[in-house]
Amino acid sequence: MKIAVLAGDGIGPEIVAQAVKVLRALASDGLKIELEEAPFGGAGFDRYGDPLPESTLKLAKAADAVLCGAVGGPKYDGLPRLQRPEQGILRIRKELGLFANLRPAVLYPELVGASSLKPEVVSGLDIMIVRELTGDIYFGEPRGRRDNARGEREGYDTMLYSEPEIRRIAEIGFGAARKRNKKLCSVDKENVLETSRFWREIVNDVARKYPEVALSHMYVDNAAMQLVRDPKQFDVVVTGNMFGDILSDEASMLTGSIGMLPSASLDERGKGLYEPIHGSAPDIAGQNIANPLATILSSAMMLRYTFNKDEWAYRIEAAVKKVLADGCRTADIYETGTRRLDTVAMGDAVLAAL
Repeated sequence: MKIAVLAGDGIGPEIVAQAVKVLRALASDGLKIELEEAPFGGAGFDRYGDPLPESTLKLAKAADAVLCGAVGGPKYDGLPRLQRPEQGILRIRKELGLFANLRPAVLYPELVGASSLKPEVVSGLDIMIVRELTGDIYFGEPRGRRDNARGEREGYDTMLYSEPEIRRIAEIGFGAARKRNKKLCSVDKENVLETSRFWREIVNDVARKYPEVALSHMYVDNAAMQLVRDPKQFDVVVTGNMFGDILSDEASMLTGSIGMLPSASLDERGKGLYEPIHGSAPDIAGQNIANPLATILSSAMMLRYTFNKDEWAYRIEAAVKKVLADGCRTADIYETGTRRLDTVAMGDAVLAAL
């Protein structure tokens, strides 16, 4: 099983190193994997003048899965749009056909106190957000800047979805719901946007194939409110690219820290790119204080969704649960009475738990 490792920028190399350490430990125990690293994001630009160098893309295409860190940082803010690190992420998703983004938001019992919401509101939280990843306003054409008829400058983007794009992400959402609690909430803005009216029409059509799944619809502004008012009403949420970007980050904070949440971005055959949902955090880069657990858990998702190695994924997840139960914490989830560990020490703790 060949894995491309794209550590990226900021804290990316620090946290990816801990996930690689865990994977190598499993390899020494019989898991047959091959890891190969390549520059990506700002690191790709620094070396090759491109956030997604041709050699990196070639490796990602040849690999069975991609483990990714985070990209970006202030030093790249002045670059032209197509050379910015974030464009590397958008391009690799498009090049690999990674249209389905799975973002679980699970609150571990030991971290109830780290959430900004009351324990009774978030205890037992377990949500899966399914976000369409290669369409919508992030990729729609035309886009750009122009002068209008009054001679005023304006910028414009196009929100666009085709029927096949909606159908395939709806299928992923219903499939995920069928394996969980058989509840699917489709989030849109049907009362305002023609794109959302079309989205809802197609989702309703796909629902006929899944009579065992209870489908509901919710406007995105209400969904944002409900996530903090009563988050446990949700099981699986399926939505478009922009709405999913916002809602999944909001959901992450229900769990106590954005540093705890992994993600998977899958193509139609199950090949995926796996990454923590947080950013590159350049303000703490190089300080050995970042939380590596989201990246380690992303590697568990990789073993489960791309390689169908549930037993190996479970070992990683059980190890993370054990270190949390033992009171191990990084700075973002630290509270009085627990042990504060740095990035490397947390990786070592997971290794010991394995």
